[in-house]
Amino acid sequence: MPRRLDHLVICVHDLQQAALDWQKLGFTLTPTGVHPFGTSNRLAQFSDNFLELLAVTDDALVPAAAPGRFSFAAHHRDFLGRSEGMSMLALHSTDAHADAARFAARRIGAYAPFDFGRDAVLPAGGTARVEFSLAFATDPAMPGIAFFTCEQRHPPELFWKPDYQRHAHGATRVIEVVMSAPEPARHREFLEHLMEDTAELVPGRLTVGKSSDRVTVLGPAELSRRLPGLANEASPRFCATRLAVADLDATRRILKANGINFEMLGSVLLVPPAGSHGLALEFVAQETF
Repeated sequence: MPRRLDHLVICVHDLQQAALDWQKLGFTLTPTGVHPFGTSNRLAQFSDNFLELLAVTDDALVPAAAPGRFSFAAHHRDFLGRSEGMSMLALHSTDAHADAARFAARRIGAYAPFDFGRDAVLPAGGTARVEFSLAFATDPAMPGIAFFTCEQRHPPELFWKPDYQRHAHGATRVIEVVMSAPEPARHREFLEHLMEDTAELVPGRLTVGKSSDRVTVLGPAELSRRLPGLANEASPRFCATRLAVADLDATRRILKANGINFEMLGSVLLVPPAGSHGLALEFVAQETF
């Protein structure tokens, strides 16, 4: 089966300020979660995927990368040395250890799986222990960004909370991740192995995954058409995400009332990356995807 989008990691310098900015954008965020390896996060949950704001908050706890060992925290520390924005894409998994073996066999990730846990703050104020396993994949042709699968090893009700899934702007789900690259076709094999699906390639654009769980790679001309004003870069990067909303007119009213800069491009409401810590946000009505 094709992979499902699990979550997007958006790397920020100041987690508290980023949370305030994203709440102004209309997102409900979970309380701060603290990792044992020097990073902290706040999440915007939807029914079955989420956005993760993440910052390095204790550099002394960050483990160094080593052959066969991908350091999640070191990757984000290095990413922040260049910019804020989306640093990693996570895909849903039911067995990350098997994914790690599969990635190694396909030569897209010769890394040991990574198991960890943290305390999650519940809506009523208590805590619950949540446990995860990750399997990492990287491509030398895409330096500076990375991918992984994420398996949740706890009862789902400890993590997924309706109170955290109601957002003022009405977003219901992440449905697409948009990347830019000088030559989208160059990344076809890697993304097909990663997503376990066949990519569609047209001049200047590569897409892989179902319409509700899609990764799209845009060349310079297609990027300028879809996301006007975004700068082309020499290295592939994550540049935007598309979110489905229940009522696009209501989303527009909320963002306007909150003083958010956006523009309408046909049926798409676009928030530029300057307003969301480096990742452009596209809001579309649910029925359009």
